[in-house]
Amino acid sequence: MNRKINFFTILFSFLSSFLILSACSDASPSDSETKAPKKEENKYEKLAEEKNKEIEFEPIELSSYSEEIGVTFKNPEHKKFAVNGVVMVEGEIEKHTLLKSDYAWIKVYSKDRGPAGDKHEYFTPIEEGKFKQAIHFFNGEGEYRITVQLPSTDRDNYFYDTAEFEVFNVNPDLQRDLTYTKFGREADLAVNLDSSYVEEEEIFQLKGKAGKLTDSDTLMITLHKDSETWKHVISIKDGKFSYDVPLFYGEGVHELEVLVPDKERENYYQTATTILIDNKSDRVMQPIEFSKTYIERGVSLEYPLFGGEESDGIFNVKGSIDPKAEFAAETTHIYITSKKGEDEALDVIPVKNFKFDDSFYLRFGPGTYDITVSVPEIKEENSDYFRYFGFAQFEVESKALKDERDLLPSRGIQSDAPEMKELVKELTAGISSDREKAKAIYDYVAKNISYDVAKYENDEFEWDDSALKTLQLKTGVCQDYAYLTVALLRASQIEARMIEGRAGQFWPGKHAWVEANIDGSWLIMDPTWGSGYLQDGKFVPKFTDTYFDPDMEQFNKTHTRTGVIY
Repeated sequence: MNRKINFFTILFSFLSSFLILSACSDASPSDSETKAPKKEENKYEKLAEEKNKEIEFEPIELSSYSEEIGVTFKNPEHKKFAVNGVVMVEGEIEKHTLLKSDYAWIKVYSKDRGPAGDKHEYFTPIEEGKFKQAIHFFNGEGEYRITVQLPSTDRDNYFYDTAEFEVFNVNPDLQRDLTYTKFGREADLAVNLDSSYVEEEEIFQLKGKAGKLTDSDTLMITLHKDSETWKHVISIKDGKFSYDVPLFYGEGVHELEVLVPDKERENYYQTATTILIDNKSDRVMQPIEFSKTYIERGVSLEYPLFGGEESDGIFNVKGSIDPKAEFAAETTHIYITSKKGEDEALDVIPVKNFKFDDSFYLRFGPGTYDITVSVPEIKEENSDYFRYFGFAQFEVESKALKDERDLLPSRGIQSDAPEMKELVKELTAGISSDREKAKAIYDYVAKNISYDVAKYENDEFEWDDSALKTLQLKTGVCQDYAYLTVALLRASQIEARMIEGRAGQFWPGKHAWVEANIDGSWLIMDPTWGSGYLQDGKFVPKFTDTYFDPDMEQFNKTHTRTGVIY
């Protein structure tokens, strides 16, 4: 009985194994698929062998300097030979302790210039007197000349020829090795690439690590094509870096040089590696101009990456502030200056959790705008003016259909806010003419907002002063009266603008009032002066409509207009 059980058990196991093996064989690649790469490889191996039969081998010649420092070569052995895609350079230096550098400098020259150029270099470490480097061929099939140079024994950064040989590569595959200079190696730089020749479309993502650099260090990148050059500095965080590099100069090979800080010289960089990027797009883009403030204040601009982009009249900026940078916590907002011809507008975008991502209007209609993005000056004392420092400058092309500068929401004037729309609906209910609507808005602001004497005397101005803030606090100075009035006028679809100038009879001071477009003419109103007056340092509320569409002869005696605030 036991024998029968064992027999059937063995039989079942055998059949199961057969079924499993059959199933696995169906899922695996066919013999032709697995053998194809080997056949291809064997093809080029045979080509190299055949080529070598045509060559009369001669032993490699070493220079007199090689004899001086005791160099012996393990590979290669001949002056001229053929290979299948790779050659190993390997040697030993007897008097290596005398050398002024720990690197061998290997240069590879292609007889014919290809897409990856005609030269490539390797800085190969010399460890305990030995060096070893696998070299691939950046232009694929063809003739190459290779020189090996070793460091001087008495001069820094000086190398002498030790050997030279010629190689014919039979393999057509283009492979440009990712190599690093001694500066790159000392910084422990490692770019996330398998090859230093890549093909991309418009944008190249540079990404990697620099293990020996800190967050206080930066990398510099330079992008070259023909006679064009662009430079930029990028930050390092936790030993890593990442940056999307626009290929500004259209179709063709862009040379990207990555540089690391020079330990010996302040604000100086040394080449660490070079990458060739073949851009397949013919689009030409405008580089963004960055100032030193960009690095000093720890800004990273994520969008836009280049200038000259088109917009329908609204443009977005996005980025972040390094929390470790100076004044990072105090940088609660950034400024956007948009200029078209003689017209200029200022917008404010908040920074929350060290990030900013918001849009602004290109308010002066279609055309080319110069945009400057700035960080605010951080200061302790109060002031009635704000300074800011530009960190990026670029152009934007607006395709907006018309100029709506006096209707669109703007800095401090949130005319599109629900609170504004609801209030203006209530104030203008049953009123048909724009003049009557404007008068109702003037009356509301002048009667309901009190003058903030302390804010004026103590310069308690804030970057977020605005129409909404004034509506909430029910108090403010002249700019706040104007913010709220203009916001309500625009919310009722009446063109309005904030006027800056000076006012007062004996000692005129800075002042702001309002102009509204009523039936094609600009009507003046000053809701601040219409709300009351100051007496003995206190605000006395006393409404008057004298300053709604005032007598201009009398108005001009106390008010001097200097411009429009956009």
